[in-house]
Amino acid sequence: MRIATWNINSIRARADRALEVLNRWDLDVLLLQETKCKPEQFPRAAFEAAGYEVAAHGLNQWNGVAIVSRVGIADVRTSFDGQPGFAKAPADGSIATPVIEARAIGATCGGIDLWSLYIPNGRAVGDPHYAYKLEFLSALNRTAAGWLAANPDLQLLMGGDWNVAPRDTDVWDKDFFDDGLYVSEPERAAFLAFGESGLQEVTRQADGATYTFWDYQQLRFPKNEGMRIDFAWTSPALAQRVTAAHIDRNERKGKGASDHVPVVVEIDD
Repeated sequence: MRIATWNINSIRARADRALEVLNRWDLDVLLLQETKCKPEQFPRAAFEAAGYEVAAHGLNQWNGVAIVSRVGIADVRTSFDGQPGFAKAPADGSIATPVIEARAIGATCGGIDLWSLYIPNGRAVGDPHYAYKLEFLSALNRTAAGWLAANPDLQLLMGGDWNVAPRDTDVWDKDFFDDGLYVSEPERAAFLAFGESGLQEVTRQADGATYTFWDYQQLRFPKNEGMRIDFAWTSPALAQRVTAAHIDRNERKGKGASDHVPVVVEIDD
């Protein structure tokens, strides 16, 4: 079984590329982030014609997550227990109401509980969105730890754009970031806490590339000035079945590429 996670940066702009990735890697499931559309806007007909089902969650042209599967989709959830919302400060100074954004979708596919996750970016250390990011990671960790406690044999994979570079080697130049966004100690601690809760990150030894993201600006990709911020955390029971992982660097090439590339996980049936 092959499962990939990919921040596609607009499914409507890159549906053809997504279909090519499904075919190239012979994927059973594709977890998508930043789809940037409502469910009714998702170009599902093309995927259904290729033999895949689609579960999509989106509220507007921002964020958005989806699961594309040819091994079934059941028990679809569009948030996790305790998922925090984000409140934008109103211009009139009134109290803002937090909104649960379209950043998580879960479903059972081929006997595995899969989650496609788009972790908040944070914008800048100290920004309200940064606090939201840490709260989001903490809440997700608590929920996942609860799942494991309730079922040690759980087959679970949480893949997505985590917007954290947990190691210095996960960025092209640590000094460039100066302990700021993506590499700050609180972000890294929140990411690594999933391991302390018993989960295992299964893409660290992936072949194909060092990074999973290259910004569009300043020729970052040709210079290989990237970051590794796309990962997959699994339950211990599922981690035992993982046989390989790959980073599809070539997907970043050519006109119209996303700034992220797919990360593929192979699982023994």
